[in-house]
Amino acid sequence: MSGRFSGSAVVDRPIQEVFDYLAEGTNDPEFSPRVQSIRKEPEGPSGLGTVFVSTVKDAGMKTARRFELTTFVAPTTIRWQERSKNAVMVTEGGYDLERVSDSQTRVTIFNNLEGHGFGKLVVGFALKAARKDADAFAQRIKAAVEAR
Repeated sequence: MSGRFSGSAVVDRPIQEVFDYLAEGTNDPEFSPRVQSIRKEPEGPSGLGTVFVSTVKDAGMKTARRFELTTFVAPTTIRWQERSKNAVMVTEGGYDLERVSDSQTRVTIFNNLEGHGFGKLVVGFALKAARKDADAFAQRIKAAVEAR
């Protein structure tokens, strides 16, 4: 089983500022409490091929994650794919940014989840929880960007 969740929010910041913040994936712990630690490979500006290595905690279990940026089109589009092997994986995820006005940006985040092995049994629960939290997740992104 696989499926998708997404959430959106309007951020009171210009599109380039929002893009720059989200492109720096090491900001993720500011809005995603499941991210315990994260680092970037290689160091320097994010771009196509940048990999973010993280430890996340889901349902009380810690897992190691590697995400590679697969599309990077400033200031509107960021896509990633999970390169690590986990029971529940992100086959594709991303941010879509849309200019609402000179000072506002609509951010939509999405992830496609897929279960492997034991993950086939639990991916439905993960999707249900992610879908329930999706708009709140987008609101946490909004709050983090606006707090800068």
